[in-house]
Amino acid sequence: MKDFFAEQPRIPLCFSPTPLHRADRLSDELGIDLWLKRDDLTGPGAFGGNKMRKLEFLLGLAETQGVEYVFTFGATQSNHAMETATACRRCGFTPVLYLVAVVEPDKDSLRGNMLLDALVGAEVHVVKMLPGETESEADDRALEMARKQMRALEAEDHHCMEVPIGGSNFTGAIGFAAGYVEFKEQLEAMGIGAFDYIVHSTGSGGTLAGLAAGKALCGGKEKIVAVSCSMKAPEYEAKVAALANQALDQMKQPNIRISPADFTVDRGYFGEGYEIPSEASIAAMKRLARAEGVMLDPVYTAKAFAGLLDHVKTGRIKQGQRVVFWHTGGAASLFAEPAIVGNLSD
Repeated sequence: MKDFFAEQPRIPLCFSPTPLHRADRLSDELGIDLWLKRDDLTGPGAFGGNKMRKLEFLLGLAETQGVEYVFTFGATQSNHAMETATACRRCGFTPVLYLVAVVEPDKDSLRGNMLLDALVGAEVHVVKMLPGETESEADDRALEMARKQMRALEAEDHHCMEVPIGGSNFTGAIGFAAGYVEFKEQLEAMGIGAFDYIVHSTGSGGTLAGLAAGKALCGGKEKIVAVSCSMKAPEYEAKVAALANQALDQMKQPNIRISPADFTVDRGYFGEGYEIPSEASIAAMKRLARAEGVMLDPVYTAKAFAGLLDHVKTGRIKQGQRVVFWHTGGAASLFAEPAIVGNLSD
């Protein structure tokens, strides 16, 4: 297969290819051919995830630019922020995190990803939400605070890089286009035929944009179903398609174009909101853990897997069809605040 990524700066960070294996017990229970693409095992630590694919290219670019400080953003239990901090330490950059407290953390008893952020020595700024403030408004305020610090560092001749929430710019999306190519090469090496569906969780949109771009590069036929972990604006699909096209342009593939018709965003399973568990997501976590011994996280993958189960139940995914669930990681969130995890006891 053509190497579309040879000209892109890249630092190898992932344990790749990540495993692709069949969920035998659940396949039998559901009447479908269900496989798991295990991007929860990307490394380099025990708590890998899909952002590491993006960070290979984002930090590869940072290396070419002589960056010292890498700034990024998210909620306090952000998988992306933790993975960025971890990758920065491996590459010799200083990670600076601005994290919005959607759920207020206990500063005296750090949990989940915040504990890992502290362990790797990231500089963490917790941005408390103001009364009446939306998540988006708090994110904007965190961004301005970070940029003020970056300007001060740049004035002292320190080079900084700003990585957006989720690593979701065209450089990050290239990382997931490479992930899709890896997936297709695995299928060929394993002698596995084509799938009908790829199901995954979508947040900031970079993973979806990369998968759509990779599918177009390879001429893939799978239907991509992205299950949203939070409310998305009506223009979300158009923004994802534009991001995919920017990635394709960067890879010098201007004749390949992505439109919102190339994927489906399902907004039906995020429940009451981001970082708020639902009965369906808790049930999905339990079902995969008890059938296959595979752990989902409460914020992203549990809601996506709940969507997959319901698509099978309602016939949108038909009996006998072949489905890969792209597990994007986040296991550290199982050890987050109880308000994020939910009640997992019977």
